[in-house]
Amino acid sequence: MSVRITDMASGQTDIEGLLIITTKQVSDERGTIREFFRASTLSSFGTPLQINVTETGYGAVRGLHGEATTKLVGCIAGEAFGVYLDTRPGSASYGKVVTVELGPGTQVLVPAGVCNGFQSVSPGISQYLYCFTDEWYPGIPGTAFSPLDDGLGFSWPIPVNLSDPAMISAKDAAASKFSEQGG
Repeated sequence: MSVRITDMASGQTDIEGLLIITTKQVSDERGTIREFFRASTLSSFGTPLQINVTETGYGAVRGLHGEATTKLVGCIAGEAFGVYLDTRPGSASYGKVVTVELGPGTQVLVPAGVCNGFQSVSPGISQYLYCFTDEWYPGIPGTAFSPLDDGLGFSWPIPVNLSDPAMISAKDAAASKFSEQGG
C-alpha cells in the first residue's frame, strides 16, 4: 500500500492576518484523511468554541460578513469561491480583497473584522465549515457588506440572479456597498 503524506503549510495574503492553510493529509489507495483542526498547530489563533457547517447549492452566495470573532473556514465537500474583505479601521490592509478557490484540504484563517463570503461552485451542494473562536449569536458585533459590490474589483464565477432567493438572501442583496463608504 502506498501512503502519501502532505504536511500542513500556511501562507500570508494581501490582507494582514488572513492566512491560506493547506491541511495535513494522508492518502493511500482507499482515499484521503485530512486534518481540519489540530489545537497544537492552530492554538496561537484561538480555540474554536463553535463549529457550523453550511450546505449551499450551486451558484448561491453567502456573505460578506465580518463578525467580531476569528474564523477558520473551508470546504469539507464540494468547492467554493471565497472572498475576504478587510474592513478593520486602522488595518494596514484596510479595503483589500483576497479571493481563494476552496476545496477539501484548503482553509482560510479569517481575522475578526475581516468579511468572509463565498459562492458554491460545485454541482449539487458545497459543505462549508466555519470554526468560530467565540460563540455566534444573533446581533453579534460585526459588519456586513454587499457581495455584489462592483467597486471591490472581483466577479463571482457564476452570475448571481437577484430575483432568485436560492442564490442570494434579500438581506445580503440589500447590504450597503463597502466601496461607497467613503473611508
